[in-house]
Amino acid sequence: MINPHQLRILLEVLEAGSFAAAAPRLGLTPSAVSQQISALEKASGVTLFERSARSAVPLPSAEAMARHARIVLTELESLVAAASAAETSSSHVELRVGIFPSLTSYLIPRLMHDDAWLASGTQLRLSVGEPAQLVRSLRSENGLDVALVFQVGQGGLAWPASLKRTWLAEDPFVFVLPAAWGFEAEAALSPAQLADMPWIMHHPGASDAVVIANLFASFGMQPRVVAYSDDFNTTLSLVASGLGAALVPKLALTNLPEGTVSVRIPEAKLSRSVLALTNKPPSRSAREGTENERASVPAVQNAAAIFVERIAALLASS
Repeated sequence: MINPHQLRILLEVLEAGSFAAAAPRLGLTPSAVSQQISALEKASGVTLFERSARSAVPLPSAEAMARHARIVLTELESLVAAASAAETSSSHVELRVGIFPSLTSYLIPRLMHDDAWLASGTQLRLSVGEPAQLVRSLRSENGLDVALVFQVGQGGLAWPASLKRTWLAEDPFVFVLPAAWGFEAEAALSPAQLADMPWIMHHPGASDAVVIANLFASFGMQPRVVAYSDDFNTTLSLVASGLGAALVPKLALTNLPEGTVSVRIPEAKLSRSVLALTNKPPSRSAREGTENERASVPAVQNAAAIFVERIAALLASS
């Protein structure tokens, strides 16, 4: 088998004009240069130099081999550079993650202190948005790699079959009341006790507004709405002010604000599913036409799988 090192020696000899002149450039003795050229001739089965007692004259075969050697050695350098770049890319891959707002303050601080995640060396680029917005970005060119979304019931959010769905956790809604109303924290109440109270609700048309309205209707309750808010931090501030009660997902309650209490209504249980959506790797035949080419990059696939695994573990411990 031809050794690339011997090809480099051949090029150096032809450029220098002799074995003796090439030797110091290569850090070898003239005898060692001659031995390497002989080994190249043996490996290739081609005589490259016409030797005499005092000289070695290159034959046309040496010039022909040199022309091709330059191409081969350039390709080898490109091969090594590409492999090195792939190694660097796989160990320092950037993962583009979309996450809905009420999950962000709970999850990201915990992820940034998770040893298993930090060991992956993956760099995060976050995009905070509503689930429908994240689904669109997941499918776009140069879009997200992973979207963390929620779904209340079976409606409100849809995605194409080209996306893979992974269930991560159930996030129960919590009844949060103004402390000034006088109910004890974690008290078990009946729907009737809250039927005539003022409520802060999601805007009609919001992803979970219909499900919440149906929950109230199932108990014959027609909530007296005093405010609409889709931002849970704002909602909690309004509850703390005494304006009204609200239903808030547990993951949005990193800390109950002063002036609020959470209570239970055993008959009224509602939760939202926290899901991870990722692009399914396209088949080889479909790869050229895929919108999100990053879905076929192994390093991105691996980083996304590790991310989803760690998120599931962190949510399971909540």
